[in-house]
Formats: sequence, structure tokens, C-alpha cells
Amino acid sequence: MQVFSKSLDINTSKRVEMVDITEDVEKILKTVSLSHGIINIFSRHSTSAIIINEHETNLLQDLEDTLEALVPENEGYGHNTIDNNADAHVRAILLGSSQSLPFENVKLDLGTWQSLFFVELDGPRARKIKITIMGD
Repeated sequence: MQVFSKSLDINTSKRVEMVDITEDVEKILKTVSLSHGIINIFSRHSTSAIIINEHETNLLQDLEDTLEALVPENEGYGHNTIDNNADAHVRAILLGSSQSLPFENVKLDLGTWQSLFFVELDGPRARKIKITIMGD
């Protein structure tokens, strides 16, 4: 088994934004000499997330709307006294900071409608995610 560590830079343009990174991660996967294994995609930021879901415009908007309903931006959170982004931290906790998935034949083994997303929750920002690839 071999292990590779890579990174991916992401620039966001909105406070809350779903960025499809499927193709970017598959390009990185092609740079290593592994045909199958496990890949982990980890956000190095506490106000962002990594998710897998369908890339459909209305569904992505539904997710944004649901996050706002569950964790409203302008509430009296204690953390807001420091930097006014407590909602982004709580949303990130709910969504999760990483995903691990298999790959075969140098391609992510996602379901038919699945895509991999970086979720910005406190943008716009320049972000970096860590990718660890293990396999043969």
C-alpha cells in the first residue's frame, strides 16, 4: 500500500456556497500511481464542510435554506462577540469536515447522482483542503 498527501486550493465568492470539487479531486487522483483504494478529503477550516450529494441547483438551494432555518445567521450566539460567525461554526459541525470514499480505475466510486462538494459557510475566502490517497 502507498499513501500520498495532496492539497486543493479553493476560492469562494459568497458567504454560503456549494463548490463541486468532484473533477478537481479526480484530477489529483490521476497524478498518483494508484488504481484503487481509499481517498479522504478533509477541510482544514472550522467554518466549512465536505459533503456528498446530488449536484442539482434546486437541491443545493434547499440545503442553503435548511441550514439558515436550522442555524439562523443573525442570532445572539455567544461566539459572535469574538468574530460574528458562530452560525458558520455550528453549520460546519452539522455537515462534517471530511469524506472518505473508494476509488477504482483512478476514478471516484460515487453513485450515479453523487458529487463531492466543498461547502463554504463563512466566505468569501481562500481555502485549502487536504487530500490523502491510500491504495495500490
